[in-house]
Amino acid sequence: MNAPNAPASVPPPAPPRLVSVDALRGFTMVWIVGADALADAFRGLDGGAVSAWLGVQLGHTAWEGLTFYDLIFPLFLFIVGVAVPLSLDRIVEREGRSAALRRVLVRGLIMYTLGVLYYGGISHGWDQIRWVGVLQRLAAGYVAAALLHLWCRPRTIVAVGATLLVGYWALLTFVPVPGVGAGDYARGRNLANWVDAHWLPGKVWYGDYDPEGLLSTLPALVSALLGLAAARVLRDENRSAAGRLRWLVVAGAVLLALGHLWGLQFPICKRIWTSSYVLVTGGWSFLLLALFHGLIDVRGWRGWATPFVWVGSNALLIYFVSRVVDFRAVSSFFVGGEVATALNAAWTGLGGLVLAVTSVVLCVALCGALYRKKVFLRI
Repeated sequence: MNAPNAPASVPPPAPPRLVSVDALRGFTMVWIVGADALADAFRGLDGGAVSAWLGVQLGHTAWEGLTFYDLIFPLFLFIVGVAVPLSLDRIVEREGRSAALRRVLVRGLIMYTLGVLYYGGISHGWDQIRWVGVLQRLAAGYVAAALLHLWCRPRTIVAVGATLLVGYWALLTFVPVPGVGAGDYARGRNLANWVDAHWLPGKVWYGDYDPEGLLSTLPALVSALLGLAAARVLRDENRSAAGRLRWLVVAGAVLLALGHLWGLQFPICKRIWTSSYVLVTGGWSFLLLALFHGLIDVRGWRGWATPFVWVGSNALLIYFVSRVVDFRAVSSFFVGGEVATALNAAWTGLGGLVLAVTSVVLCVALCGALYRKKVFLRI
């Protein structure tokens, strides 16, 4: 029993917020909502090899290979993993692990449901519900990373991640596809596509396979687990700031090397989220986090990242708003019509590029207004 005059116990102060995480999340979301329009604009711009290259990099690969835009989705999953300890550890300290578990399950269910609604829900009939998708995969990655963080040691998490990557490779390499055989990773001829075509209920995005399909979700979980590992390093008080940055950079370089080596046999392919793709995009994710963390949290150079922080603080809201609001149509009110005609006369395709850039600027400006008004969508 406490003495009458004993000071009340208070929870330890919250660790300083890692602004770099919000900024990197916003950086990712800017490309999610704007890359398609920018890619089309660069393809239509008479800019020679440079604009053609940018048009390719801002689009997805047809199958094997890697573009800048192919990095964005696993980078977002990585950030989901980074955010897990930052949000859950305080809940565990205040309310216990059971409260944290309830939050994880409820948040995961809400995120999954929003993903189903994002693609139309049941508006097109039960047989057209898209049970898998971007938000659904983010929900799966979040729940997996959170549960492992709450109940498992780092070595166990590493073992789970390695098992998922090696197990997925083994399935696609050694399990024969009916009518095709084993070890074929081409479209429509690999096990992941076969599972989607025969076992995925509802709408299959491309008809014969889904890029967020059933089997390919297994290695995608590892993208979130890599973020979880990065978060543990960022919060390790036994390491200096330079030591944390060094660890992130070395981890990124090692993952890139391993991923490209594995890619010689198991091609880097976003469409079926191959294990080599996980490692390569994980490597880039570590390097980008190191860059953002070093500049923003360590050096304190935050001004340049402010627009990304606006977007990153309301990532879910702007993802849905971009689905409902046609920012390109709104932009045409300002830079369409005669303005676009004049720009295209000066430089073929310039009008389309200005229109695409303006749509992104309007999206960021909306996030800035919401940020200043302290309007945030939290689940």
